[in-house]
Amino acid sequence: MHPLKQLLIFLKHIFDSRNAIYQLTKRDFKTKYLGSYLGLLWAFVQPTVTICVLWFVFQVGFKAMPVADLPFILWLITGMIPWFFFSESLSSATNSILEYNYLLKQVVFRLSILPIVKILAALFIHLFFLLFIVVMFVIYGYIPHIYYLQIFYYLFAAIFLLLGLSWITCSFVIFLRDVGQIIAMVLQIGFWATPIFWSINMIPEKYRFYLKLNPVYYITEGYRESFIYKIGFWEHWELTVYFWCISAFIFILGAVLFRRLRPHFADVL
Repeated sequence: MHPLKQLLIFLKHIFDSRNAIYQLTKRDFKTKYLGSYLGLLWAFVQPTVTICVLWFVFQVGFKAMPVADLPFILWLITGMIPWFFFSESLSSATNSILEYNYLLKQVVFRLSILPIVKILAALFIHLFFLLFIVVMFVIYGYIPHIYYLQIFYYLFAAIFLLLGLSWITCSFVIFLRDVGQIIAMVLQIGFWATPIFWSINMIPEKYRFYLKLNPVYYITEGYRESFIYKIGFWEHWELTVYFWCISAFIFILGAVLFRRLRPHFADVL
């Protein structure tokens, strides 16, 4: 069968499983926080505490100056919140098949939807924090504008990239359990290497090109351009074309690898 046709069939099967994706996402989200006193609140407490700690360290401790004539806390959250979504989604999606390994016995069940379940569960929390950003800007006296709608474009871009990456990582972790630890280390390095709480303008011009090769830069900077700078994604078309080319490559690679390795999962587990 032609590879392109195989890919389309693979994606069609995922689309046909949309009801199972919805049910599993709802179940996954509830199960994760079931039994604790604060319940679902834990999903929002940890990211909020992390933001508050970093804000206190850099704003109060190091006396960080406003960035782009904006209070530091507003500039910070527009970069950190998309990173939280990316990091949480990739980490949980990487281990999704290991977590639901009992489903391997069900031949008709499509394991390819499990990373999607984890990404959608993280998306629910992310939508809350998007509202949190809007409220924070309003509190500081900034009126919402039309560029806010651009966030949904960058959110789709993040999910597209995440899906391809998670199909790769969740396939490899079956055969090499160290992949989970490697991903955690890469995310930790990526947090400091991506301009999240520091501006790319601090880096000499000749090195900025290499930082922009990181596709997550496109997403975090896109959030800031939407909330702060009022810049459309079409205004830097070279970076947009690069992001979608690399993301499409990762997406296709992830789908092909998952489909090829899927028959061997049960043998290893």
